[in-house]
Amino acid sequence: MKSQNKYRKFQLQQKNIEALERQNSRFKRVYSEYENMSDELWNLENSSGEPVPDDFINAMILQASYLEDEIEDWLLQFNEKKADIKH
Repeated sequence: MKSQNKYRKFQLQQKNIEALERQNSRFKRVYSEYENMSDELWNLENSSGEPVPDDFINAMILQASYLEDEIEDWLLQFNEKKADIKH
């Protein structure tokens, strides 16, 4: 049984992400890059092939964290706008 991809932290907000992707092409590109990087990191850490240098993996983790921060900012703004509309 495969372990869950720990880099996919936005799964619970999928509806908001889909709405943002329809509204904002830049968000769509950033989120797509984050998904690709998350998948690649998970594959590298769970593969039994040739080991990858820690520096490379650490650089990918750092880049993924920058993308996460940007995605979180967008989601926060999106949720705030939704809350404003309801009031």
